[in-house]
Amino acid sequence: MEAMPRPRPPHLHRETNRHGTTVWYVRLGRGRRVRINAAFGSPEFDDAYRAALSDQKLQPGSKASRGTLAWLWALYRGSSAWLNLSMATRRQRENIMLHVLDSAGSEPLSRIDRKAIQKGRERRAATPSQAKNFISTMRGLFGWAVDADLVRTDPTQGISFKKSGKPKTAGFPVWTDDEIAIFEQRWPRGTRERVMFDVFLYTGLRRGDAAVVGKQHVRNGVITIDTEKTGMRVTIPILPELQATLDAGPTGDLAFIGNGTNGNPLTKESLGNLFAEACRAAGIRKSAHGLRKAAATNAANHGATVAELEAIFGWAGGQMAALYTRSANRRALASNAMSKLSRTETETSIPAPTNKVRAPERKT
Repeated sequence: MEAMPRPRPPHLHRETNRHGTTVWYVRLGRGRRVRINAAFGSPEFDDAYRAALSDQKLQPGSKASRGTLAWLWALYRGSSAWLNLSMATRRQRENIMLHVLDSAGSEPLSRIDRKAIQKGRERRAATPSQAKNFISTMRGLFGWAVDADLVRTDPTQGISFKKSGKPKTAGFPVWTDDEIAIFEQRWPRGTRERVMFDVFLYTGLRRGDAAVVGKQHVRNGVITIDTEKTGMRVTIPILPELQATLDAGPTGDLAFIGNGTNGNPLTKESLGNLFAEACRAAGIRKSAHGLRKAAATNAANHGATVAELEAIFGWAGGQMAALYTRSANRRALASNAMSKLSRTETETSIPAPTNKVRAPERKT
């Protein structure tokens, strides 16, 4: 059986049957298999996957005794609260809990108190992002457990994560027009590197979404995909520049950006590494996320509103989109203001003082 591209959603499996057909199915533990007939990566596939999960109940494993942390985690992963999380959030929390359960999975819930949560946070204090993710994971678990009447209190209440003392930076640097032109010259249409580049630049998709987007997501020239990070559905018309690149190829079978051997999708980590190599070959030290920022900047500079930016880039709440529109507005205001600082010969101004001393008038 051909290895399945990773990362993949939990409990999703793939195999090739005797007819050479790829079959996708959901199976929780040793439970029954539920086949998914929709095209992989399509909105219909995601809906069928969620339905298959909700149709099955995740039973605690044989090693998870009732009333332990591992038992509670198993129940949580079979709940609707878990299914409503984005795939990226699920994977993040599963990675956190792998280490937690390894050391404390057999602990009774009565021992997971406020002090235990605080100690877990302090053990991750050297990496503030890990401490934050740990608190978020435990808060999600125990918040659900309280609502489900499985525990009486939430031990994460009132516990915050410590912010890093490092000064904030501007994040990933934005690509300039000159850098974009250099990359395009180094990697013309007809190369996989150019397909990667144009998918990033002309869709604004994050790396995880760019790795899986393909023909199955396109209807009438419009890409429709549920974003990995937030789960929001975005619709992106394919611009002529991107269409020309896709027509020139090479593209994969299940994704526009194939792995180069059998056309299967890349993992987002592999895609990031390949794109970094292509950038270095072009003499550019920028990232794929920098292209996403360049796309957002370009859209804002051309008058895109907060609502339009959110529809394109899968944001919500207005905060992220407002950063780009404010920047674009400040740029336009500065340009208009500078024209008002300019002086022409027809304008009047206060006469400059002279060094001549006026002679006193003579009396006659």
